[in-house]
Amino acid sequence: MHARQPLPPALLRLALFQEGVVSTAQAESAGLTRHVIARCLTDGQLGAVTRGVYGLGTAAPSFEGLAWAGCLVGGEGSRVGGLAAARLLRLADEAPDVVTVLLPDGRRAGRAGPRWEFVRGRPGVRSSAGRGSPPRLSVEDTVLDLCDQSDREDVVGWVAAAVQRGLTTPKRLRRRVDDRTRLRHRQLVLSLIDDVGVGAESAIEIAYLNDVERAHGLLSGDRQRRPVGSTYVTDVKYDPYALLVELDGKLAHLGKGRFRDMKRDNLHVLLGHATLRFGHADVLSSPCEVAVQVAGMLIRCGWGGLPVPCRRCARSWRY
Repeated sequence: MHARQPLPPALLRLALFQEGVVSTAQAESAGLTRHVIARCLTDGQLGAVTRGVYGLGTAAPSFEGLAWAGCLVGGEGSRVGGLAAARLLRLADEAPDVVTVLLPDGRRAGRAGPRWEFVRGRPGVRSSAGRGSPPRLSVEDTVLDLCDQSDREDVVGWVAAAVQRGLTTPKRLRRRVDDRTRLRHRQLVLSLIDDVGVGAESAIEIAYLNDVERAHGLLSGDRQRRPVGSTYVTDVKYDPYALLVELDGKLAHLGKGRFRDMKRDNLHVLLGHATLRFGHADVLSSPCEVAVQVAGMLIRCGWGGLPVPCRRCARSWRY
């Protein structure tokens, strides 16, 4: 019976960098023979993750460890893409069940199990550099890949989230769009880039900009500005008419969130600003009614214009 030997320090350091996983080739480079690897699997120092990849101990690897395992199976130049890359980049809040790994052109990966899918990348479509640990696509390529696979509503969410979370800029996104010869929803993506470029940071803010303001000939408000004397940034601010518009996302604010909204609105009233607050359903389902209310308040505050009916407004609509 052989005494249990600790794993080489170099292999432990590498495993730490790779979120707890190593490949057979890496283990052998650190001095382990196939026989020693087999003994480490038996005594629990290593655990099988997939063919040719091992984890430290027997615990299931983390999502990041699974992503690293996919890159090790794919080989040099492989990168995490799709929803898995979105999670690693903090573009998505939830980890997907399957890790997508992009392989260099011309390479094929063997079967690794149901937790991974391997996709061969087309030359010139994406930037060639792999970034981060584990290697993943750039934010811009990840956003455009997801837009290419999504319906129109989700496209809005991906573009808005990437900019809202400070992961990229409209300029960098547009540059990558221009580099792609084929892109589903190209015109929508370009339009959204323009929208986030003027300060709309979420799906509801983009819908308000296009379906309320622009569609009804309203003033173009200032986005993400702090009224003088206020500690709060507002979604839309109409100067010099002292009107603020706040846009709440899909989930209504509850509990402490609702109290913060009330505190914010009350402060702005004391500072001389009126606040109109609309929810996700208001803006997406009834933009014409929202436009009437905003226009009415603007007129009360001194605006000399009038709203115009959009193609969705009823023919009998009159202000």
